[in-house]
Amino acid sequence: MTAAPDAQSRAVLDKAARENFPVAPFFVPRAWRADLMAVYGFARLVDDIGDGDLANDGRDDALRLGLPEDSAGDRLAMLDAFEADLRRVFADGPDTVPRHPLLAALRPTVRRCGLTPAPFLGLIEANRQDQKVRRYATYDDLLAYCELSANPVGRLVLGITGTATPERIRRSDAICTALQIVEHLQDVTEDLGRDRIYLPAEDMKRFGVTETDLTAPTAGAPVRALVAYEAERARDLLNEGTPLVGSVHGRLRLLLAGFVGGGRAALGAVADAGYDVLPGPPRATRFSLLREVGSTLRREG
Repeated sequence: MTAAPDAQSRAVLDKAARENFPVAPFFVPRAWRADLMAVYGFARLVDDIGDGDLANDGRDDALRLGLPEDSAGDRLAMLDAFEADLRRVFADGPDTVPRHPLLAALRPTVRRCGLTPAPFLGLIEANRQDQKVRRYATYDDLLAYCELSANPVGRLVLGITGTATPERIRRSDAICTALQIVEHLQDVTEDLGRDRIYLPAEDMKRFGVTETDLTAPTAGAPVRALVAYEAERARDLLNEGTPLVGSVHGRLRLLLAGFVGGGRAALGAVADAGYDVLPGPPRATRFSLLREVGSTLRREG
């Protein structure tokens, strides 16, 4: 039996409610829900380490990971310690119990579902990359980043539900990359505040957009055209991945429709904002999310 998460770990898990799409909705089987939340806890925590968004400036998490308290500001050191603790999840023996409670909660999921380290290591590596790479020259460079930062999540969902096949993984990768691109479009201003730009430099040049343009309170025509262009790319990826929904049955079909519908609803919110994402992230309404989920289910019925 897994121990209940402490208050800090619960705060990490509670961020699931603010995602574009449901992480572990009520209708999935209880066992799936626990496993999905265990994976979400891992993914959210590694992102919080990479973004410097840990509670108490990360001091408590540094101590949990066996680091001195004053190491909390060294994100690469924190990620290295987190990876070392992750490896305890996959190891056997009395001295291999993970130190961090969210990784301890992940261990039963890994064992029960036969998950491998690769997707988890990819997510850690994506956050290492965030510390070193702050601009992306080409769209292909951005796709390579999404292979680390987004695609592992879909592969883990397929692993938890026992439905992974090469074709489903391909479709899942398309969906996850699309969702990552949508999130980048919503968060242009927030990312710029962290000195990160996920809009490919080649596309910015094509549309005549400079980094200074991204600091304006509202977007001019070139920025809006660029965001619309990248949004269309994300929509094409969602279309490519959507047949994944029709390839499965039951509650998993509804869950995957939630991911696709969440992406479509977020794209709709960006479009409704006139592709002006600079004042803040355009967010989909609950009604639009449900509408897009229903539409996805009808198309893939």
